[in-house]
Amino acid sequence: MKKITVLTGAGMSADSGLKTFRDDDGLWEGHDVMEVATPEAFERNPELVHDFYNKRRQQLKEAKPNAGHKALTKLEQKFNVSIVTQNVDDLHERAGSSNVIHLHGELLKVRSAIDPNLILEWREDLLLTDRNERGHKLRPHVVWFGEAVPMMEKAADEVSDCDLLIIIGTSMQVYPAAGLKDFAPHGTTVYFIDPNPAVEPSKNLKIIEKSAAEGVPELVGKLME
Repeated sequence: MKKITVLTGAGMSADSGLKTFRDDDGLWEGHDVMEVATPEAFERNPELVHDFYNKRRQQLKEAKPNAGHKALTKLEQKFNVSIVTQNVDDLHERAGSSNVIHLHGELLKVRSAIDPNLILEWREDLLLTDRNERGHKLRPHVVWFGEAVPMMEKAADEVSDCDLLIIIGTSMQVYPAAGLKDFAPHGTTVYFIDPNPAVEPSKNLKIIEKSAAEGVPELVGKLME
């Protein structure tokens, strides 16, 4: 069974009404990312950080997987599929994808502020007074700016032995995630789905200049034939 690795970014969830990364103006849902998405911000103003992620969590509950998320699940009928996402939402899982790696963490989980390996499922608001069973203060299970990306090595392994690479809704210009495409075996065909692609087509790079909700079902239809 051939292996397909899929890299997804903010554009994957945009059609579900979510902005999962910063806009061109450096704001994320109206906030300066440096005020809500850094360890220093959490140290300085934990109330603001908690409020920001609590609102994102509530927003996510109302969002639904779009046609792009749903189309990717169909590939599992004929291919070994792994999804590496930069998004912190659970829309891939809700659509039915069975192998999802979250590079930047998961919004519906929290972790100990002392031991990053102590992770809890969390669907409600996170309060300053909340603690885990060891009495540790809790923080969003999200990789903030300036922090290491612990799932990078696993993600690179998934790309390194794929037969086909699909990139959806991400500019692939921001490192370290942008470097993942370079782990694909030489000569691997790459499909790039984005309404405003920041790359040029080449022999092995095929561009579908459409949104995820349009372009992914189109590509999946071709691959399933």
